[in-house]
This record gives sequence, C-alpha cells and structure tokens, in this order.
Amino acid sequence: MEATVMRSAPTLTSTSAPSGSRIVSLDQFRGYTVVGMLFVNFLGNFDALPAVFKHHNSYCSYADTIMPQFFFAVGFAYRLTFLRRLETSGIGGAVAAVLRRSLGLILLGFVIYHVDGETRSWGQTQALGLRGFVATAFQRNLFQTLVHIGLTSIWVLPVIASGAAARVGFLVLSSVLHLVLSSWFYFDWVWNRPGIDGGPLGFLTWTIPLLIGSLAYDALAKGREGKVAQFVGWGALIMAIGYAISCLDGALAAPPFVAPSRSVTLWTMSQRAGSISYLTFAAGFSLAVYALFVAACDLGGLQARVFSVFGRNALAAYILHSLVAGAIKPFMPHDAPAWYVAAGFGIYFGINYLFINYLDRSGLHLRL
Repeated sequence: MEATVMRSAPTLTSTSAPSGSRIVSLDQFRGYTVVGMLFVNFLGNFDALPAVFKHHNSYCSYADTIMPQFFFAVGFAYRLTFLRRLETSGIGGAVAAVLRRSLGLILLGFVIYHVDGETRSWGQTQALGLRGFVATAFQRNLFQTLVHIGLTSIWVLPVIASGAAARVGFLVLSSVLHLVLSSWFYFDWVWNRPGIDGGPLGFLTWTIPLLIGSLAYDALAKGREGKVAQFVGWGALIMAIGYAISCLDGALAAPPFVAPSRSVTLWTMSQRAGSISYLTFAAGFSLAVYALFVAACDLGGLQARVFSVFGRNALAAYILHSLVAGAIKPFMPHDAPAWYVAAGFGIYFGINYLFINYLDRSGLHLRL
C-alpha cells in the first residue's frame, strides 16, 4: 500500500490547459460529493429526514446518487493519470501504479469494513476450517466503497487507455455479464444476504459510472467550450436509458426519487443489488451534475472553500467521518425532533471540517 503524506495536492491537468493548472471543476465536484456523503450517512437513520435523502434499495433516492459520483470522479482522474504515466513510466510502470493503489484500497477497506462472522474459541475456528472461512467471511461487509473502487479499477485496467469505443463496449459487456449472472442466481443471492453496494460482483456495474467519468475526461481535455450543454445532454440521455431499463420487467416503473409501488426485481434501480438500471441512471445523473461544476468553476471562476477542502482530501474525510459520527450519535435517537437532528449534524459536520481543513492548511493530503 502506497499511502503518502504530500505537501501539496497532485496536479490534474487537461491536455488543453497549461501544465500545472488544476481541473477545478473536478476538485469541487469531488468535494460536493464528500459533503453529500457526510449528509446522507449521518442523517439517513433519523425519522425527521425526508425519505428521498435515505437509502431504500428499492429505487434511486438522492442518497443513492452519492457513491456513483465518487466512481465518476475516480474514472475521470484514473484516465488522466494513467495516460500521463504511460508517457512517463511506460506500460509497466502505469499498470504497477494502478495495481498498488487498487490493492491498497482493498486492504484499507478490509481494515475498515472487516469480514463477516467470527469464532469465539479455537474449537470453532478448527471446525470452520479454511473452506468454511472462505465461504462465509467474504459475502457482505467487505464489499463497500473502497473495495469496490479497487476491484473496479483493476477490472477496467485493460481498457482504461483505449479509445472511447473500446471503453463503451467494455461497459456494455460488463453490464450484460452482470445481467446474465443476476438472472441466473446472483440477484437472489445478493438481495437475500442482504448484500451491500452490489456485493462481490458489484464491480461489473460500478464499471458504468467509472468509465463514463473517463469519457468525460476525454471530452473536457479537448476544451471547455460547449461542454456544459454536451454533458447535460448526454447525462439526460443516459438517465433516460437507465429509467427505460428499469421498465423492462413489463410495467412502467415509478420515476427516480419516487418510492415504487411494486416489488423489487433485477430491473429495479437498487444500490443493494448494484443493478444495471440504477448505475446507468446514476452515471447519467453524475455527468449532468458535473456539468454544473464545469459551468460554475471552469467557466465561471467560482469555488467554494468547503468543497476545495474536502475535494483535496476525500480519502481522509471518508476514513474520518464514521469515527466522528460514532462520537456524536450515541445521544441522538432516531426519533429526535428536526431541530435536534439539525444541531447534531451541525456539530458533526463542523468537527469533520475542522480536521480536514487543518490537514489542508498544513499541506497534508492522504493518497493511495
């Protein structure tokens, strides 16, 4: 694992920008996504919060748009840095860097999320055995954000430097493979565990927002002019495709952000199942949201300090936020009134910001 503490954030450049200039929209978009994560992860279990801000696993809520935006940002930066490393280090160095980073994320995820089950005596450990351990320990808890980013990055490695047609084709093939496996056995398996964020095979569909992000980088690297309208248009089309897929079980599905009135199938927009419809819609939504940051930041020259701070230290914020929540939530019951929940969130958010802002002003940025 190559965890480094850096005195300045790494430079992200587009091929049309002067060397050393940052893609401000990406920093701001990533920071917005971190802030969204803090919001939904802390508030999601309180009765006072509207349903659209909670995870439900039976439709795409606002909460479900946050994790795909991380993958969109990862795909954008992945394409940029891999092409740069190809020029400076060759194919061997570029691939080695991806593998080190991805395996490091998986290892960090193992430490944060843990595996399933436990044994309370040496006799139970012996009875479980290696086969039993492998069969039971890696079904649910491990497969969350960091591990999915690591696995998906390795999965798309063969095409990340390829042209747009190859990446789109790989995206479609990965989606079809997930659909075939889901219809065979996987949907029932991951739904009834229940799985988290698509489970062990979730990388097949998390490929969708990651590669859409890589395509967005290609477009932006050619210049900003006209990209806002282009991204909004393509985002709307991709969202429409995602919704159309959710209707393939024979009936018109409820629109995104609206609770459905029918049972969940493999076509339903579901973060738990990592369904094709969900991640296609969410990838389009990510692209459309990113267009707003291109307009505001790259073209309009606007920046929000809070987004800059969290965007430059997203990994540190991710690791820290659950620790801070653990310190605040013990005295916040799920049925607390809205004013009390808002006050608790304010304290929680403020503590997170104080830590990450201190790291940023000190030039300390956690990277893998």
